[in-house]
Amino acid sequence: MLVLRGVKTPAPSATVLTIGNFDGVHLGHQALLARVGQAARACGLPAAVLTFEPHPREFFDPASAPARLTTLREKLELLQNYGADLTCVSPFNTVFAALTADEFIEQVLVRCLRVRHLIIGDDFRFGARRAGDFALLQAAGASLGFQVEAMESVVQGGERASSSGVREALAAGDMARAARLLGRPYSIDGRVVHGQKLGRQLGFATANIRIKHNPLPLTGVFAVSVTGAAGRPLNGVANLGVRPTVGGQLQPLLEVHLFDFDGDIYGAHLSVSFLHKLRDEMKFPDFNALVAQIGQDAEAARAFFQR
Repeated sequence: MLVLRGVKTPAPSATVLTIGNFDGVHLGHQALLARVGQAARACGLPAAVLTFEPHPREFFDPASAPARLTTLREKLELLQNYGADLTCVSPFNTVFAALTADEFIEQVLVRCLRVRHLIIGDDFRFGARRAGDFALLQAAGASLGFQVEAMESVVQGGERASSSGVREALAAGDMARAARLLGRPYSIDGRVVHGQKLGRQLGFATANIRIKHNPLPLTGVFAVSVTGAAGRPLNGVANLGVRPTVGGQLQPLLEVHLFDFDGDIYGAHLSVSFLHKLRDEMKFPDFNALVAQIGQDAEAARAFFQR
């Protein structure tokens, strides 16, 4: 997949395009990407995505911005997996936010992304003060030479697939609901780094993964499945949070204990899928209590996989 940074350099060819934040790349996003791919093949053009960094809500009001489901790297990998041939990552800054709807169409869609066919979600708005809508795009397309179509939302299990719905499910520890809306278990990727080696001292060696999701979309102790450590997925138990018992920290950490595995995986890039929440993160009175609870967590996770 070709990745363009910014909206100054024109795409190599005309495109079939969709636009959005695509946080989480849930079932609704996947359906949109599938339709873009279908139209792109019919036109003989690349399937293209325009997305933004940071999330517009992070730009306008960082204090109340929602927790990100995916880092930019994770999102780009998912977009590629679901069929994007080209992704343009536009910086969302003061200049971009000030573009009028007409300027967005002319400068970004036509000049940069050379749009031939545009497919958008049914709630898409754009331009300064969100003034642009589907009707404006249709009118512009008629005069500037591109087609426009809108896709309806995807409903799964009686619920509209949305990033906010996934966030609600994760915050509530409802991993089954999150997986239903995503079409797959929720996962976080990251590289294994050296830590304090406390887990090994406590009898439960862990892979420590520094993550960039802050605020976190979920916290607690989970039964997980991990890829990237071996030639097959490995089961384990993970703690995601700030480790209050060992002093706490501002930067969240993902600690994963892999069952029946003792390989050296420092530096490995792992993908951790959260399958079932066991409990909330908590502070224990001493290390003995912590060790006892870790043992119970490991047994509970093993029991989950044996169901």
